[in-house]
Amino acid sequence: MQAIGLILIVIGIVISVRARKYRMMWRSQSTSNQLATALSQLVGTAGGIYLSMELLFSFLKIPENWWSDSVFWVEPLAVISLILAILQPFVLNAWMRLRK
Repeated sequence: MQAIGLILIVIGIVISVRARKYRMMWRSQSTSNQLATALSQLVGTAGGIYLSMELLFSFLKIPENWWSDSVFWVEPLAVISLILAILQPFVLNAWMRLRK
C-alpha cells in the first residue's frame, strides 16, 4: 500500500511540475532552467503549507500523538502539505476558468 501511495505522489509531483513549468512559460521571461524553478516553487509551497499547518495545530493545542501516530515512515502533515502543493496549480487553473 505504501508503494502505491509513493508512486501516486511521484506521478503527482511530475504532473504538478509540468503544470508549473507551463504556467511560468506564459507568465514570465524564459529562464535558463524552468524545471529547477518549478521544483523550487513546489518545495516552497509545500514548506509554507507545512509550517502553516504546524503552527495552526500548535495554536489550537491539538495533541501531536493524535495526528502524528502513523505506521508510515513519513510525517502525515508533510504528506498532506505536499499533496496540497501538488494540487495547487490545478486548483488555480480551475479557479481562473470559473472566474471567466
